[in-house]
Amino acid sequence: MAGATREIVVATTNPGKLAEISELLDEFAVRIRSLADFGPVEEAVEDKETFAENARKKAQHYSGLLDRWVLADDSGLEVEALRGQPGVHSARFAQAETTDRKEQDRANNVKLMKLLKGIPVEKRGARFCCHLCLASPAEVLLEVEGHVNGLITEAPAGELGFGYDPYFYVPAQGKTAAQMDYQEKNSVSHRGRALRKLLEKLPEILKNYS
Repeated sequence: MAGATREIVVATTNPGKLAEISELLDEFAVRIRSLADFGPVEEAVEDKETFAENARKKAQHYSGLLDRWVLADDSGLEVEALRGQPGVHSARFAQAETTDRKEQDRANNVKLMKLLKGIPVEKRGARFCCHLCLASPAEVLLEVEGHVNGLITEAPAGELGFGYDPYFYVPAQGKTAAQMDYQEKNSVSHRGRALRKLLEKLPEILKNYS
């Protein structure tokens, strides 16, 4: 980005997630990069029990390795009928033996549908949760969170999202997360809401550390 004065590495190799975050950070004088820009990097072990703890651990891990500011998130789906599952295990819910993200998503959704079989949609209340942590190699700079409520559908709809998006119906929008373009999704999503909280505080942080 022209005129960039600060580099922030988004702790992901997921192009969908990177696009969502980059769009909202575009107005700031920062250069956005992802882990994919640095070649093989020792992966952070996400072994904590909450989204907030995992986001913090990832941000501190990668900022220490790369000697840069890192924005990390931990996000996932909590389904009421499954007592909060898949929760922090959302990304590897099915434990599929593949590194292909689309295959992982497909396996996760198959498992979700099996567990919810026979449960009517009106009892499939769920929410997406997102916790963000911005860290420098020396300290945690900011932590925020966002949520969005919805229902898990019986069949997928939409081609624009990733993960559980095709099955996550947002009543206020009348569509699934996978039927929303980036702009609409960012206006209502858990990650969009968390990012807007971050954006409110980011100018002061950039000023203090310029």
